[in-house]
Formats: sequence, C-alpha cells, structure tokens
Amino acid sequence: MKKIIIFLAAVVLFTACNNEKKYDAEGSFESDEVTVSAEANGKILSFNLREGDEIQAFQTVGNIDSVQIYLTKLQLEKNVKSVSSNSPDVSKQIAILEEQIRKVNVEHRRVENLLKDGAATQKQLDDLDSQLAVLQSQLEAQKSSLNNSVSSINAQSSSIEVQIDQVNDKLAKCVIVSPVSGTVLAKYAQAGEFTAIGKPLFKIADLQNVYLRAYLTSGQIARIKLGQQVKVFADFGGDNTHEYQGTIEWISSKSEFTPKNIQTDDERENLVYAVKVAVKNDGFIKLGMYGGIVIN
Repeated sequence: MKKIIIFLAAVVLFTACNNEKKYDAEGSFESDEVTVSAEANGKILSFNLREGDEIQAFQTVGNIDSVQIYLTKLQLEKNVKSVSSNSPDVSKQIAILEEQIRKVNVEHRRVENLLKDGAATQKQLDDLDSQLAVLQSQLEAQKSSLNNSVSSINAQSSSIEVQIDQVNDKLAKCVIVSPVSGTVLAKYAQAGEFTAIGKPLFKIADLQNVYLRAYLTSGQIARIKLGQQVKVFADFGGDNTHEYQGTIEWISSKSEFTPKNIQTDDERENLVYAVKVAVKNDGFIKLGMYGGIVIN
C-alpha cells in the first residue's frame, strides 16, 4: 500500500511538472514580406529568379520589353534638336540695325561740329536725331520680338525634355529590381509571359532578421519595455528547441482577444497584448514555426 501511494505521488508530481508552462508567452515566427509588382506593361524578356534565391537590394532580376518606349525617346530627342535649330541668333539679327545706329551717331557728331562752324543747318541735325530715334525704336522692337521667339522655343524644348524624362522613368521601370535584400519566397511570373502594371512578380522576405509575434497578458505587459532583451525559443517539436537572444521591438497599444491557437500563462485572461520580438536567424528558424519567450 505504501508503494502504491509513493507511485501515485510520483505520477502526480510528474504530471504537474509536465503541465508547467515553459514560456511566458508564445506565438509564431514571422518576417516582413515584400511583394514586388510590375511597373510597366509588356512581355517579360528575362526573369532570372528562383524561389529560395538570396538577392540583394537594387539587384536587377529581369527585364520587360521596352522597344516602343525607347523609340518614343528617340523621336522626342529629334524633336528637341528640330525645335532648338529654329531658335534665332539674336546678336546676328540685330547686328545690321546696330551698325546703322553706329553710322548715324558718327554722322550726328560730324554735323554737330559743322553746325558750330556754321557749315551745317539745324534741320540736318534734327533729321539725324529723328533718324536715330526711329532706328532705336526698331532695335528695341526687334530685340523684344526675337527674345519672345527664343523664350517660346525654349519653352517648347523644355516641354519635350520633360517628356523625355518621363520616358526615361518608364524605361527604368521596365527593369525588374528587388527593393530589398532577402530570400525569394514565391515567384508569380515567368519569362515570355505578358505582365501589366501592378501585377505581382515575386515575393521576398529578409529571413536573416525575423521576429516572434507573441501575446502577453495585462499582468505580464507591465514587466517588459521596448528594447528589452528576452530569451526566445524556437520549438522544433518534442524537446528539440533552440534558444536565441531577442529584443522587444514593438508592443501593441491595444488589447485583443486571445487567438485560438495561442495559450497564455493565465488561461483566465481573455484579453492579451501582441508584441514583436526581433531575432537574428541562424538559418534554422522557418516562418510560421512555433516559438515562445521567457522574460528575464
């Protein structure tokens, strides 16, 4: 009878130990995923990418047909040259009038000297003044007209150059580039297919820097703060777990009902707070894997 009691006590103790929770909070591992979509319409000429590939930020991974866009650019560049060639040379256009004014000024000074000696009449001098005034008015009018022509042509050239910049932007968007560094999770298109603006091409995530989204009760939330170090455990099933160092990088400002697949330290708690714990991945952590944290 004594042995039976001891055995039952051991069973109860073993069960109690097994039922003891290992973690202060638990959840699953996630990562910031980026879905890269097409920014141009056309046939995909090349798309050298496979699921699982590690790529760097701003790395070119494919190209979309851009022949028609490039031809439009060539046409616009020729239009700029054509418009610019019509721009008048102001200095040459007014050179004749300026020479006439110079000669009249010379004659004006000569008649002034002759008038002082009585060898010329006042009418001759007045005629030269009138002629000089007419030439000056013609010069100002021609300058104004030529400057207006130059401004108009420059405006046309600037407008075409803006169109060229727009075309260059479209050409740049025909190049498929990864916006971030990471691992390709999924590929949605193949070379030879037609794509359109906004159509997803591939999904990428930084698997070297993941985070565990866990849930803490209102009692536990008072024990943590942003930047705090905690222990993170990746659960591979059974007793196979890996321990990592984690950092609290986000704490929800609102409570929510406990997700059905999550257990809390106190099952009487219906409302919990979500937290994100940043973890440096050594390659073993997989997205969606179960994990837990222990608050130091």
